[in-house]
Amino acid sequence: MGGFSNFAISFSIISILTGAVTLYGYGLEMGGPLQMSLGWPAATVFTLTVAMAMAEMCSAWPTSGAMYHWAAALGGPFAGWLVAWLNIFGLTAMLAGIDYSCAQFAMPFLGAERGTGWLFALFAAIAVSQAVLNHYGVRLVARFNDLSVAVHILGVFAILGALLWFAPLRPVSFLAEAVNSNGRTPYWWAFLLGMLQAQWTFTGFDASAHMAEETENPRIRAPWGIVLSVAVSGVVGYLLLLALTLAIGDMNAVLASKDSVPPAIAILRSALGERIGSAMGGVAAVAMWFCGLSSLTSASRAVYSLARDGGTPAAAWLRRVDPRHGCPARAVWAVAAASVAAMAWTGAVPVVTSFSTVALYLAYGVPIVLGLRRREWLDAAEWRLGAASRPVHGLAAAYSAAACVVLVMPPNELAGMTLAASMAGLLAIWFGGVRSRYAGPEWARRV
Repeated sequence: MGGFSNFAISFSIISILTGAVTLYGYGLEMGGPLQMSLGWPAATVFTLTVAMAMAEMCSAWPTSGAMYHWAAALGGPFAGWLVAWLNIFGLTAMLAGIDYSCAQFAMPFLGAERGTGWLFALFAAIAVSQAVLNHYGVRLVARFNDLSVAVHILGVFAILGALLWFAPLRPVSFLAEAVNSNGRTPYWWAFLLGMLQAQWTFTGFDASAHMAEETENPRIRAPWGIVLSVAVSGVVGYLLLLALTLAIGDMNAVLASKDSVPPAIAILRSALGERIGSAMGGVAAVAMWFCGLSSLTSASRAVYSLARDGGTPAAAWLRRVDPRHGCPARAVWAVAAASVAAMAWTGAVPVVTSFSTVALYLAYGVPIVLGLRRREWLDAAEWRLGAASRPVHGLAAAYSAAACVVLVMPPNELAGMTLAASMAGLLAIWFGGVRSRYAGPEWARRV
């Protein structure tokens, strides 16, 4: 895998046409236009600190285990094992949210309304299609990842151009309006809750680290894949959000549309007409499918990496690589099935996205904190931040912790309860037997 392909998989998983558009209504409901004009760039800047800290660690340890291996090397077997499971939980829940959103955006083309049994059936079919490709077409998946970049960039600029050329737009001053239709007070708290829109979008960039073992010159190219995927997504996504927000005609009608169609689709239909608006929604659905395809690739590698070290149930079964197709096929299907189960359990996209965001930022934050305590690992890194390394890592750790606290608050308390139950279960499993037989990755024991 070259440097562009490594960047492409993280950029595809971030997928501005998935996160930013899927949770557009949630962000608008919490913070109004100001959520889009101020919340998105703030999240971009803070997420870049996390990405840069992870990029530096990836340069020191360019392995498919990514955060799991970093945590194991710095904090021992338990830290690595816990981070690995948080990463798996987060990626699986993220895949559920992506594929369910893809189904929601695709449903209008099938002539069916959201909320019917067809929606979940379509969601499951999407998951199966991605699993089949990951199982039988590893090289094809790599090509799809490269193509996904073009789909996302061209898709965003197609929507952007259509809105700027054809849609009646609000004055720029509309972007400064602080509207909280959710009724939560004070406004600043509702605004922080609405940051989930951007924070969920900016997840999954660890895929570049997971694919490091399959990337040329991984100590340089994989770190750049992590950082550039966040930076490019931040700029292009901001342009998309500003255009969508300025194209809002009736704010109340857009917010009320969430019971029938996603609010972003309602804006496109109102601003561009039924046919063009639906076509633009179709572009977003295609991008979401690509996003889910890449997410399943990344998640399956995380499962495979832990199973390879004996850290999962049925590890001998999960770590088997298909001899014909050269992929961890059983891990692929296990993740796809778990994502369908996760959506069936939560039943709501904001809840599953909140859970995935918190689990992933915990998985990002733990090795960053451990790396602040021990700094000798920097000697192996070729991609470095220099004198800015410690401040950047400190800010990244603080932001990760703050995001995790905010995103389990109401209305996403189910995400918090699910996370607490998951952590309790992991601790019980660890102290109930895993501790005595799991020693972590062999190479990390020598660090």
